[in-house]
Amino acid sequence: MATDNGTDQGDHGTYRGAAPESGHGPDLRVLRQGDWNEWYDNLIRAFGGLPESPEERELWNALSETDRSIGAWDGDTCVGTTGAFSFRLTVPGGASVPAAGVTMVSVAATHRRRGVLRSMMRRQLDDVREWGWPLAVLTASEPAIYGRFGYAAATYCANVEVDTARVRLSVPPGTDDVRLRYAAPADVLDACEAVYARRVSGRPGMLARLPGWERLGLLDAEGGREGASPLQCVVAERGGEVVGYARFRIKPGWETSGPTGEVLLQDTEALDAAAHAALWRFLFEIDLTSTLSARGRPLDEPWMSMVSDIRRCGLRLRDSLYVRLVDIGAALEARTYQAPVDVVFEVEDDFCPWNAGRWRLVGDAKGASCDRTTDPADLALSVRELGAVYLGGVSLASLAAAGRVRELRQGASTEAAVAFGSPVPPWLPHGF
Repeated sequence: MATDNGTDQGDHGTYRGAAPESGHGPDLRVLRQGDWNEWYDNLIRAFGGLPESPEERELWNALSETDRSIGAWDGDTCVGTTGAFSFRLTVPGGASVPAAGVTMVSVAATHRRRGVLRSMMRRQLDDVREWGWPLAVLTASEPAIYGRFGYAAATYCANVEVDTARVRLSVPPGTDDVRLRYAAPADVLDACEAVYARRVSGRPGMLARLPGWERLGLLDAEGGREGASPLQCVVAERGGEVVGYARFRIKPGWETSGPTGEVLLQDTEALDAAAHAALWRFLFEIDLTSTLSARGRPLDEPWMSMVSDIRRCGLRLRDSLYVRLVDIGAALEARTYQAPVDVVFEVEDDFCPWNAGRWRLVGDAKGASCDRTTDPADLALSVRELGAVYLGGVSLASLAAAGRVRELRQGASTEAAVAFGSPVPPWLPHGF
């Protein structure tokens, strides 16, 4: 079940039935390539059984890492699935950190409430620790499922529906110097990927795309268009160099009073303010359209500060990337901190007990150390709260106000909240 890039993030990273542990369950084993079709069919059935296009299925087959995937088998029948992609995730400070992209999680409806999910999550996190990766990340269609395994929402995104018949953009100087041209998406793929790659280190939560992942942005199965056009692409150029792009579809519409077409933005990136403004102005002004719809956009995207009426942009907040710290010390040392911090955490982690106990974090904008300590704790929290604040998009102070972090030294939550923050909100650019 593939996700539309930039739209409904998380179709693969979810499961529709949690199962408490009980008795003996199916056998777990690393996936063999010859079993992939049955394994994947179990996933498709768990998400309603709607078939995918051959193009989508072939892509997910190619991207699947069988040696990092697990199947639960009841005899000769696959009844559970989970996998992990070998990602590198940008963290505050710009470092690219190894992270397991947990994906394709499902349990057959016939085997709910038998501990299958818990067993797979247990095996998977043990494996991630063995691989030496400090983080596991996922997207969730049902947020309530993964908290008991230590995951927490760390990034949020905006879904928008702009009334472009009434909303106008005020663009910055230089916008008219940017040249826009249509191009076949496949023909300019390399140039678009080069733009994306230059953007990755500048925002926490972004994924460095490994070979093969660029194909995700080109998926264009006719059955998934829902009445819209084939995928279109416009590139922004300055001095002959591609400095931005937008991939989108047009969904025509007509009423008695005139055209009501919709622009469905799939994804867009730009290297500077003028290129960004030129692309969004183009999307706002496409003939015969009156609505621009986009999902999974950054919370601080510049066009939001250019519009004449933000209320007519239909902004809706949604949770996106869930983070799980597999190795607290390594994870907290991998990022930097926007203010000096010296804090002792008392961490609860029932599912990964090697993380439990006291950790002293000392860091600043240049680097950090995080080691075991017997010093008195300043803050008490679970690994979920550390996952939530890890990328800088959720405040430790707000979690303390909600009672999810206990302040054992007065003022510690505010001090740590400032240090953990990020100048730009973290953002996941696409699902997996």
